[in-house]
Amino acid sequence: MLQKENILIVDDDINILELIQRNLQSLDYHTYKAVSVKEAVSILRDTEIDLLITDLKMPEVDGFQLIQFASEHYPNMPKLVVTGYPSVQDALSAIKSGAVDYLVKPFTKDELRQSVLKSLSTRTKKKPSEKAESKNYNEIIGESEAIKSVTQIIDRVKDNKATIFISGESGTGKELVARSIHYNGKFSREPFIAVNCGGIPENLLESELFGYVKGAFTGANDTREGFFQAANGGTIFLDEIGNAPLSVQSRLLRVLQEKEVMKVGERKAEKIDVRVIAATNSNLKEMIAKETFREDLYYRLTVVEIVVPPLRDRKGDIPLLADKFLFKYGNEYKDRYITIEPEAQALLKRYDWPGNIRELENVIQRAVIMCDRTIGVKDLPENLKYKIDFPEENLMSLKAMEKKYIEKVLAATHNNQSKAAEILNIDRKTLRGKIKGS
Repeated sequence: MLQKENILIVDDDINILELIQRNLQSLDYHTYKAVSVKEAVSILRDTEIDLLITDLKMPEVDGFQLIQFASEHYPNMPKLVVTGYPSVQDALSAIKSGAVDYLVKPFTKDELRQSVLKSLSTRTKKKPSEKAESKNYNEIIGESEAIKSVTQIIDRVKDNKATIFISGESGTGKELVARSIHYNGKFSREPFIAVNCGGIPENLLESELFGYVKGAFTGANDTREGFFQAANGGTIFLDEIGNAPLSVQSRLLRVLQEKEVMKVGERKAEKIDVRVIAATNSNLKEMIAKETFREDLYYRLTVVEIVVPPLRDRKGDIPLLADKFLFKYGNEYKDRYITIEPEAQALLKRYDWPGNIRELENVIQRAVIMCDRTIGVKDLPENLKYKIDFPEENLMSLKAMEKKYIEKVLAATHNNQSKAAEILNIDRKTLRGKIKGS
């Protein structure tokens, strides 16, 4: 069951934004973040927020206007101000605009916690009937705390169109999480378009995503809609976003900022209403340092972040996942349910699964094919089984290695030098010289 509140953090200083987010997440609060008032208003309109934390001094539109907007549109939502430029006048203006508390930078984690608790204590309590219920997320299987934290975030975001970033190792089920967000929310009847950015050639990705007009480039014989237009009203899932070239990243940034797309070769933009979910198993922060991924796009994509845990961190879920694949492939290949012996089950739980759920599925699929009615240890691949790590022999010179091998051959031939010379493909004189070490 969900126990902690949704908190929106607004600050144009990325370092402060991430610091506050980390501190709140360590206190088990669920966070949204925005780098501008415009982005914050968009999140407020689409998402149920329990507490707004905002800076005051921001470019274009400042935090005072955001507090006033929130006070009139969301009167029951408490507002907490954080600022690095304290003044009596600012404090009075913030409180007058509707802020509950005023926190001066720098502040400690405990000071932040106390201010958050104080602010949340002022809000209007929800009725018991509004309490969130536990949800079943279809293909997402597991009872571990690691996977529960993922489904809790899904429950928070499924009914709004906040931009979501999913990270995790290959094979952990990032697309499954994206589909669960879409198909369990109120936009489930709208399109869900999945795009593998790594599976489309770089020179075609831009036109595939945003569409093109007739004559825009060689081969553009007619006007065509892109994936974004196809997903209008619903969700577009951009898998392996780290593979997108910088030119596409620039256009994607405009989509997130302005909520509009422009076909390749077109001069007029068109408004679009689409939720963007991006995913990758790459380290985007390392790519930012190498200047192969835009930093401003990264912060636009990570309004809400979901980290899908690797299978080695949720081994208690392996029996449940194995049962799913046993049922699936048992029916497909054997027309019956296939069971698994306890020893084989224990072996599955011992293994670290570098390929994650995809590797587990492949192992179960192969084992179902190889077994009769029950999967035993013998039906599992060798790389899952116990190995003996023999100590490596001490390294030696080539001459010493040669001498040792000659001794081995002589021992095998019962010191028959003629036979040994024949095996070594040298004459007896040469052999005798090597034995003497000459």
